[in-house]
Amino acid sequence: MGRIRTIMTKRNAEQILNKNKNLFNTDFENNKKNLVKVADIPSKKLRNLIAGYITKLKKLSSSKN
Repeated sequence: MGRIRTIMTKRNAEQILNKNKNLFNTDFENNKKNLVKVADIPSKKLRNLIAGYITKLKKLSSSKN
């Protein structure tokens, strides 16, 4: 069983990813650093959740191609 993410986390991650597609890739550490540059996230936990979801989305999209 995987972790359950809230709708807020998914919505924010998808919006950020749509605005900055070329800034993110399948590397979690890189995504964390770029997320700080792009968005003002109030907590480290929320930043990591969003970066993790962006990483998952990028891995899914790269495996489809």
